[in-house]
Amino acid sequence: MTKSIQVLLVEDNPADADLMRETIEGAKLHLSLAAVKDGVEAVQYLRGKGPFAGAVRPDLILLDLNLPRMNGGQVLAQVKGDADLRGIPVVVLTSSSAEQDIVQSYNLGANCYVIKLVDPKAFQAIVKQVEDFWFTVVKLPGNERAPTAKVA
Repeated sequence: MTKSIQVLLVEDNPADADLMRETIEGAKLHLSLAAVKDGVEAVQYLRGKGPFAGAVRPDLILLDLNLPRMNGGQVLAQVKGDADLRGIPVVVLTSSSAEQDIVQSYNLGANCYVIKLVDPKAFQAIVKQVEDFWFTVVKLPGNERAPTAKVA
C-alpha cells in the first residue's frame, strides 16, 4: 500500500484554506491535508504539542506569511532552526510580493516562494503547479510512493 503524502497547510484565510482543500482533494495523488489557522498552532502541530499530540509529521508545509499570533517568518525560523523539523520542505504560499518578504523567507530557509493570486482559478492553477512539482518531480525524504495513487 502506498503511503499518503502528508501536507500541513498554515493558512488563516478560511476561503483560501477551502480552495486549497478542494484543489488537493482533486489531485491524482494520495494527499492528506491538515490545516492550522495561525503560527502558534503550526508550531504546536509540528512539535505534537497540546491539541496536536500525536499529529502526523508532514512531508511538506505550505506556509502563509501573514498569520495571527505568530507570523509565517517566525514559524519558518522555528522550523528551520529545529534539527528535528528542518528537513521538512517549506513552500511559502502568500499574497505578499514584497521583495523584503521574499528575501527574508529564503534567508530563513524557505524551499520556494509562491505568490498567491486573488482569482480563484489562477490560485488553483498555482496550487496545482506546486503540487505537480513537489509530489511528482521532487523526491521527499522517507516517502516511498507511486505518483499515480488515488486521493483518499
